[in-house]
Amino acid sequence: MRINISGRHMNVTDDEKAWAEKKFSRLEKYFSREAEAELTFINQKHGNLIKLEATILYKGMVFRSEAENHDVLAVIDKAVDVIDRQIRKNKTKLEKRFHSGAFEGFGIENEYEQTDYNVVKIKRFPIKPMSVEEAVLQMELIGHEFFMFRNAEDEQINVVYKRKNGDYGLIEPEV
Repeated sequence: MRINISGRHMNVTDDEKAWAEKKFSRLEKYFSREAEAELTFINQKHGNLIKLEATILYKGMVFRSEAENHDVLAVIDKAVDVIDRQIRKNKTKLEKRFHSGAFEGFGIENEYEQTDYNVVKIKRFPIKPMSVEEAVLQMELIGHEFFMFRNAEDEQINVVYKRKNGDYGLIEPEV
C-alpha cells in the first residue's frame, strides 16, 4: 500500500510520518500493493486541535476516517481503528465485492451482525441545470445535508453537501 502524507497549516515531522506509516501498514493485510492511502493532517485553529483525514482507495472502494485529538500520535491510532472497524463490520459485503475468501486468514471474525441495506424510499425529481451556488441555496431551503444537481457549466451530475465544520463540499464525476 502506498501512503502519501501531507500537512495543512502544519509541518508533519519525520517521527510522526514514521508512526503513521507503521500504524497504517497494519491495514496492509486487507489490501494489495495497488491500494493508496492519503493522510492529511490539519492544524485546527481552535484549541491547537489536530485533525487527520485518512482516505484509502482500493478497487473502486473508498475507506475514509476522520479523527481529532490534541496529540498527533493519538489521532493516527484513532483513524486506523476507525478504518479497521469499517472493514471488520462490513467483512461479508467486502468479500463479495473483492472476491470470495478475500479476508480469510486475517483473524477477522464475524463480530458484527451483518445487516442488509434496506432501501425504504425511492425519490425521483427533475434535475435542472444550475450553478453550485444555486444548488447550495436549494439544499439549504429544503433542509437536507446534500443535494444532487446538473452543473450548468459542464452539464455533469454533481452533488453538494454540508461538511461537519459547516462548510460545503462538491462531488464531481471523474471523467
